[in-house]
Amino acid sequence: MRIIAGELKGRRLSAPTWEGLRPTSDKLRETLFNVLAPRIAGARVLDLYAGTGAVGLEAISRGARAVVFLDEDRRAQALIADNVRHCGVEDRCVIIRANAARGLGSLRRRPDFTPFDIVLLDPPYDRSPATVLEGVDAIVADDGVVVLERARRTPAPERVGRLVKQRDVTSGDSALSWYAMSRVPDVD
Repeated sequence: MRIIAGELKGRRLSAPTWEGLRPTSDKLRETLFNVLAPRIAGARVLDLYAGTGAVGLEAISRGARAVVFLDEDRRAQALIADNVRHCGVEDRCVIIRANAARGLGSLRRRPDFTPFDIVLLDPPYDRSPATVLEGVDAIVADDGVVVLERARRTPAPERVGRLVKQRDVTSGDSALSWYAMSRVPDVD
C-alpha cells in the first residue's frame, strides 16, 4: 500500500496485521481522487471508518488542508497514527477514536466545528449504506461532497436526509457513490 500521487507520492504505508480491515485498493483510490481532483486543494476532509488512513493521507498528499480520521478500533487508530507520523504530516491531521454515530455527534458539538468540504466513508461492507449515511448531512458543507465506498452488489440509496446521490463508479467488487447536498429537505 502506497501513496499514489502528490507531495507524498510513493510513500509506503503500514498495512493491518489483523483480520477484518479491508484497505481501499490503490486502483480504487486512484479512481476516487481522479474524480475529486478539482475539489481537493485546500479542502477540510473527514476520513470516516479510516482504517489505515490511506485515503485521508492521499488527500493530504494531493493538497487537502486538513484531515480528521475517525475510526472506532484502537488498533486502526494506532495504525493511522503510525502512518501519519511516517508521512510527517501530524500538523495537518487529527485522529479520533469513536464509532461513526457518536463521532459525528461529538464533531458537531465542538465549539470550533466547521463543516467538511469532503467526507469519505469506507465502512465494513456488511453495514447498510443508508444507515452509514445517516447524519452525515449535518457535518458536510452546503457545497461539499460525500463519497461512500461500498460492495458493488449492495445498492446505495438515492437520498438520505439532504444528501442526494449524483453518480456511481464501480471497480471490481467495490463501488463508489457520490453525494451532494440538496437545498430541499427530505420529505417522506
